[in-house]
Amino acid sequence: MAKGKYFSDKNNNKLQEIGRLILRFMNEKSGKIYNYKQIADGIDYKNPRQRELVIQSLHKLLSDQRIKEVEKGKFIINIKIEGTLTGTIDFNQTGNAYVKVAGLDDDIFVHSKNVKDALQGDTVLIVTYHFKGKKVEGSVLEVIERKRDQFVGTFQFIKYKDFGFVVGDKKHINTDIFVPQGKIGGAKDGDKVIVKMIAWKAGEKNPEGEIIKVLGAPGEHETEIHSILAEYGLPYEFPEDVEKEAQDIDRRIHDHEVAKRRDMRGICTFTIDPKDAKDFDDALSIQKLDNGNWEIGVHIADVSHYVVPGTILDAEAYKRATSVYLVDRVVPMLPEVLSNDVCSLRPNEEKYTFSAVFELNDEAEIQNQWFGRTIIYSDRKFAYEEAQERIETKEGDLAEEILTLDRLAKIMRKARIENGAITFDRSEVRFNLDEKGEPIGVYFKVSKDSNHLIEEFMLLANKKVSEFISLNKKGVPTNNTFIYRIHEDPDPAKLEALRDFVGTFGYTMNLANTKKVAESLNKLLSDIQGKGEENMIETLAMRSMSKAIYSTDPIGHYGLGFDYYSHFTSPIRRYPDLIAHRLLQHYLDGGKSPQKQEYDDKCKHCSSMEKLASDAERDSIKFMQVKFMEKHLGEDFTGVISGVADFGFWVQIPENGAEGLIKLRDLMDDSYSYDAKNHAVYGSRTGNKYQLGDEVTIRVMKANLIQKQLDFKIIES
Repeated sequence: MAKGKYFSDKNNNKLQEIGRLILRFMNEKSGKIYNYKQIADGIDYKNPRQRELVIQSLHKLLSDQRIKEVEKGKFIINIKIEGTLTGTIDFNQTGNAYVKVAGLDDDIFVHSKNVKDALQGDTVLIVTYHFKGKKVEGSVLEVIERKRDQFVGTFQFIKYKDFGFVVGDKKHINTDIFVPQGKIGGAKDGDKVIVKMIAWKAGEKNPEGEIIKVLGAPGEHETEIHSILAEYGLPYEFPEDVEKEAQDIDRRIHDHEVAKRRDMRGICTFTIDPKDAKDFDDALSIQKLDNGNWEIGVHIADVSHYVVPGTILDAEAYKRATSVYLVDRVVPMLPEVLSNDVCSLRPNEEKYTFSAVFELNDEAEIQNQWFGRTIIYSDRKFAYEEAQERIETKEGDLAEEILTLDRLAKIMRKARIENGAITFDRSEVRFNLDEKGEPIGVYFKVSKDSNHLIEEFMLLANKKVSEFISLNKKGVPTNNTFIYRIHEDPDPAKLEALRDFVGTFGYTMNLANTKKVAESLNKLLSDIQGKGEENMIETLAMRSMSKAIYSTDPIGHYGLGFDYYSHFTSPIRRYPDLIAHRLLQHYLDGGKSPQKQEYDDKCKHCSSMEKLASDAERDSIKFMQVKFMEKHLGEDFTGVISGVADFGFWVQIPENGAEGLIKLRDLMDDSYSYDAKNHAVYGSRTGNKYQLGDEVTIRVMKANLIQKQLDFKIIES
């Protein structure tokens, strides 16, 4: 078949549409060779006129190099063509998807009909085209790498057939998994299960799977919590060999090891943590020096002494990369014998630590600093509430020490904000649980002076460790390999949209440079406190920020206003901190800078696992909020519109943080259209407006524990 045939504009759109059908058909078996009759039959174009159009479309696909003619009249998909891209696929609730391609600003839209056998998070090869003159779209040619092969879902047994299907959460898997006889694994109809996908044959609508674990009845507390962990691939038990290695660790304090360390056991030392904490990562020591300055020690659990590279314990810690904090439990990165005992800086116990020790004057200016391994003895553990009481009343044991640390921390915090740090200080929702783990109350964790005290000294240690490795004594970059916590500057387009939006409320923002942006954001966050629009504007400001990640490239931390910043202070619960400890000791011992590539890979893994843990934590909060609101079905609440989309808007109840959806189709008084720029929906006839931040009265209509979703109804006032 000859190439280069001319196509008129009039006929072009029609041929493009047919070409799309042809590619979709040929994609089903991308390695198969077809003649034009097989292709015409495959897309149901069977009369002579239609077959002529198929031939013309094949000419066009050949000229565009979308297909190849392997011999006269026989065609195959051209995988290696200019229009193919590789990326990660992300599905939405409708079944349509977007493919994120490295180097492209915009994601590629893929219609649900063209996703082939791709699943959420898979790496896929797509072919791109302009469909009906719209933006670029794509079709999946093949799955290059599966993101996962295990899924959580509900088993539906087909009576009298001896087989069934697992119906998964649509955000993780967009098709049901067929489970044949012999692979049901004891599951009963309606059970929530973990299913492993074992095959997906070409042309088959559903993949085949095997049930590997029965989680329990949907909606039950333990079932849903374990489902959340399983959905994100987060293990809640340690393998036996890992537990054994942890149990066998020598936890004694040895003289020969103490001799290698700076002995700080005689200095006043204490911890300040949440009242229910068990894994104490950090402690502070304080003593007044003869010259009138203060020696402040930031002491961090020396996990690297116990968790050694090459061990199965280290491999498991790296695999997990972070502890996961769900509403009713912690899934630790390290076995509890380490996280809550051996490494934890418990009171009245000698512990090995890795420390950053600073000499500060009364203006909180650093006069000297020292980094290295130490041994400490914690004299006291404080809950944040106890430390706060010392600050407010100026009374109680160690009040003078805590007040001194508080005064120095406030000076450092003020200077940090003046140097460009942004003060997002959002309250976090927490639950009061009964002995069965049922939510009986909701409260918000608000940061006070005692929280800020710990925060400032941890930030100081993280920053100074990073600078110590990254800069020489003259302040020149060393280019030493290290693991940094980086936070890119905000997207200018998002900042401009935020500025325009807050302008409608009478607020101004100066976007002239990085410092002006930070100053504007801090002023904005201060000005909106206590106002009706506070939650909305704070939410939008957060969304304008980039996500902090780990990297070997020290581009700085925008939100903190630091040029160099690392995570050093929580190695019990974060693997990047453990990496930082090992590298710091390596450089203290005079070691040369290792190759970056190995650490680049570790940074990507740790960032990825951090996101999974964050998503799981968010899901557990949603589950508990829905469970709490089950008791309030039919009740009315005053809420604030917290998000707007083309299909509806979300309303958050300020007193408990619960969020529910109002579907536009349920608004019977008018037909509503979405205004993305103004984060609002408008009624075409009445002119009614529902905008982000508006206060509305709602009624709780439905609480779906399995989907972790609340449905609300607008109540007219």
